[in-house]
Amino acid sequence: GWQASMKAGSLSYIIPCNRLPVQLMSQVRVYTSNGQKKDLGSEGKSESTPEETLHKVGTGRQDTSSAGQKPSFLKEPIQVKVKAVLKKREYGPKYTQNNFITGVRAINEFCLKSSDLDQLRKIKRRSPHDDTETFTVYLRSDVEAKSLEVWGSPEALARERKRRKEAEIKYRENLFRNQRLLREYKEFFGNTKPRSSAAAMFFKGPGKVVMVAICINGLNFFFKLLAWVYTGSASMFSEAIHSLADTCNQALLALGISQSARTPDPSHPYGFTNMRYIASLISGVGIFMMGAGLSWYHGIIGLLHPHPIESLLWAYCILAGSLVSEGATLLVAINEIRRSARAKGLSFYQYVVQSRDPSTNVVLLEDAAAVLSVAVAATCMGLTSLTGNPYYDSVGSLGVGTLLGTVSAFLIYTNTEALLGRSIQPEQLQRLTELLESDPVVRAIHDVKATDMGMSKVRFKAEVDFDGRVVTRSYLEKQDIEQLLQEIQQVKTLEELEAFMLKHGENIIDTLGAEVDRLEKDLKQRNPDVRHVDLEIL
Repeated sequence: GWQASMKAGSLSYIIPCNRLPVQLMSQVRVYTSNGQKKDLGSEGKSESTPEETLHKVGTGRQDTSSAGQKPSFLKEPIQVKVKAVLKKREYGPKYTQNNFITGVRAINEFCLKSSDLDQLRKIKRRSPHDDTETFTVYLRSDVEAKSLEVWGSPEALARERKRRKEAEIKYRENLFRNQRLLREYKEFFGNTKPRSSAAAMFFKGPGKVVMVAICINGLNFFFKLLAWVYTGSASMFSEAIHSLADTCNQALLALGISQSARTPDPSHPYGFTNMRYIASLISGVGIFMMGAGLSWYHGIIGLLHPHPIESLLWAYCILAGSLVSEGATLLVAINEIRRSARAKGLSFYQYVVQSRDPSTNVVLLEDAAAVLSVAVAATCMGLTSLTGNPYYDSVGSLGVGTLLGTVSAFLIYTNTEALLGRSIQPEQLQRLTELLESDPVVRAIHDVKATDMGMSKVRFKAEVDFDGRVVTRSYLEKQDIEQLLQEIQQVKTLEELEAFMLKHGENIIDTLGAEVDRLEKDLKQRNPDVRHVDLEIL
């Protein structure tokens, strides 16, 4: 069995063996974070010098011929390396001593004045915004101490925060009331302000197409309604309902365009561009319910209860005028889509199917359906005039309803896909991936996602494995190597080593952040549609 004997300051083990019992003796030394060394050896022994790293190990053989003879040991020196370890710091669950805070947050959250911040330490940091390179921040601990100095106690600071919160709520209520009064004033005296950017959107691009469609479809609805009242034709009634549905839906599109131009706010940090898709989706549902539903209903009623139709001369004239006006609106929408598709490098079909511009797509499909429905209605009304059979007219109403239902189903599908957040084209994603992988600072990228947020806005996300050696070399290239070498040679104690590593470690982290900013800028330059880039560091 094993036999163990303990001595003061030393640990020895007797290892039984058939030939030689071996005795191992060692001393334990502990280094603290301040560089001091504690020797746990025996008190009777002389203390070793700091440079001494030799532990004595003895080996011997016991003579079995004489029982009273003590075993002899042959001692040989063995060199052992001693590992110095810094003491681990406990930061606690909430550590904010090194947190930075901007001047605006310091004033708002700690109820300070700008003059109070002049006495605090100012630190220049790399700016997270593209328009500025650096900006000034303050240590949160300094700001908290200054707020206690100004207000006297945390309770007084809490009371001031509550008072300011109540004042802010009251200010917002007064602002809402003043805006309402200003709106009433403008309605009474007239608005003499220059045209806003939201209003200017309706004089070019998709806004212009929608406004032209609203005017033309409104006139078509009025004349078709008169023709239906005069003739009683089911097909003419379907055409009138079709024009009314188009007018209402395009008014809804105009509302979506105006809402999409709103600037982002804290509640909607990515803006309101999806309002166009939401308006187009509701428009598709409206076409289905109002246009297709009423057309089917009137067609079925005509089949169940047929009645003779009056003179169709005026109906033909109104249909001809509607064909010309709807065709003109259709040409405006086609030209706008061609221009936009050419700018994006897409074909006409790809631009429509991908719903790049939902407002123009709705106008295009509605006008295309209107032209076809005019042809269907005119054909069925002509057959009714020739044969005297009113069933043809009712069948025409069912055909117009079916055409509207097909258009509405396509609009609902494409806009739903856009709102769900679909990925960009594989070729476009491959170009972005190759740009990252070809950069020397990147080892690999994982979990790449590129989401089309709508209206030519892409959000790109990837987890990036950075090469720490390249980042460090990029930092060293900006340093004075001779001065850095002198700093290294002056390091003698653990405290100096810790200060040296902390200083340059923080600078290397800043260099890594600058590399991330550079990659994000390159991605946006390579693909202008990329508006938001999230690179996560592995």
